[in-house]
Amino acid sequence: MHNLRFFIVVCFLLLSACSSTTSQTVSVGPVDLAQLPAEVDAATVASIKEQPEVFVLDVREVDEYTAGHIPGVTHIPMNDVPARLEEIPTDKTVIVTCRSGNRSSQITTFLQDQGYTNIHNMQGGILAWQEAGYPVER
Repeated sequence: MHNLRFFIVVCFLLLSACSSTTSQTVSVGPVDLAQLPAEVDAATVASIKEQPEVFVLDVREVDEYTAGHIPGVTHIPMNDVPARLEEIPTDKTVIVTCRSGNRSSQITTFLQDQGYTNIHNMQGGILAWQEAGYPVER
């Protein structure tokens, strides 16, 4: 009898644990620009790109850019960046993007070599942006 009661209690506890549902809300506060990692994801860029102290640079070719780009970005094709450094602010958080993250990574390194200290690469580029469902301007 004691074993049966123990078995029933254990079954009840297991069923209770299996059937309970919990809901957890995760709230994301404001992003601290001073703490951004070198590589940022599309969600982070989406949440900060409108801030006046953020500059988003698209380094794809003209035809890629006109086919679709993140609204509000500045477009300077990769090969033009060295001649157009004065257009890239040194006093803002600069996020570089391209199609998939390769060219933007190269430009991020180049800009660091030029003395830029607050420069970040957007992981996955416009492909990750679109995959996440963010708007694209044409």
